[in-house]
Amino acid sequence: MRHGFDTLAIHAGQAPEARTGAVIPPIYQTSTYAQDAVGAPREGYEYSRSGNPTRDALQECLAALEGGQVALAFASGLAAEDTLLRTVCKPGDHVVIPDDAYGGTYRLFAKVAERWGLAYTPAKVSDPDAVRAAIRPGSTRIVWVETPTNPLLGIADIAALAAVAHDAGALLVVDNTFASPYLQQPIAFGADVVVHSTTKYVGGHSDVVGGALVAADRALGEELRYHQNAMGAINGPFDAWLTLRGIKTLGVRMDRHCDNAERIAAYLDGHAKVAQVIYPGLPSHPGHEVAAKQMRRFGGMISFRAAGGEEHAVDICNRARLFVLAESLGGVESLIEHPGRMTHASAAGSPLEVPGDLVRLSVGIETVDDLLADLEQALG
Repeated sequence: MRHGFDTLAIHAGQAPEARTGAVIPPIYQTSTYAQDAVGAPREGYEYSRSGNPTRDALQECLAALEGGQVALAFASGLAAEDTLLRTVCKPGDHVVIPDDAYGGTYRLFAKVAERWGLAYTPAKVSDPDAVRAAIRPGSTRIVWVETPTNPLLGIADIAALAAVAHDAGALLVVDNTFASPYLQQPIAFGADVVVHSTTKYVGGHSDVVGGALVAADRALGEELRYHQNAMGAINGPFDAWLTLRGIKTLGVRMDRHCDNAERIAAYLDGHAKVAQVIYPGLPSHPGHEVAAKQMRRFGGMISFRAAGGEEHAVDICNRARLFVLAESLGGVESLIEHPGRMTHASAAGSPLEVPGDLVRLSVGIETVDDLLADLEQALG
């Protein structure tokens, strides 16, 4: 029997503990395990870098939520990305990336992986033809997609890009951080690997850093598992436990994030001091129809361009009070930031540089009228 999302979030990988009946998975805060005999580890556990029951519970839950064969949890989203790249690619290979990718992802490609010999080409992932044109036959190993993208909230047609990638013999990797598995399940549309910064909506409470990979194919998943152990960027048991706790309320939290974001996007869309609102839930968004096809709802992230230019955008961020001026996203509290000077500063001067008048909101689950009042005074 296939259970619903919220049932899986609460129960997948989280059966009551066998010895005591504890309904919450224990935190196995241990580095090593006693073995029954030489070469006979108990239930396969030898050392916590290689395996830990708390991390295993999280990984089983993530695989169930994304509809994948294997899920792996990491110390951060970037640790997950690095492990994926070094598993799938070798020096001389090539990757297509979004032309408005997350700044940390761009930095990983431009400042780390490129020195290792991995080439990359930015492309507009909302345009399958542009992605196809960016592919280098014989050397492109990955088509890397964010949808929605960070911070310009572009929408990629996952099924169309899966066909483009597979025609070229490449894997389609989808960063699903902005949507979360509640709103979007890329593997169902043909993605090979899903990436998460579990720091964001999956954890949901701004109290733990983590990342994850979910593989559609078991063989690829086991290869990733080998590299997870070999490279060692795993998350600790307490971090895994916190993330698993956050997952239990993911569905109800995302519904409130979406409710609030829809109200705020509509308010901003008619405001004289806002030049443009970028939110996939607005019919004016160029990716609205694709988003409606592959997402349950449109998410809690909104970007907008200030009518008064860059300094106005900075002033809005500085004047906000209930919206906390901070990097990151996806927590229960609302956040505001200036991407050009904060999360995406590493992309300055590159093809991925973001507009200076851009403001990004991570809409939380507070009373929406309070959030609207805060934005009204911040806009000036």
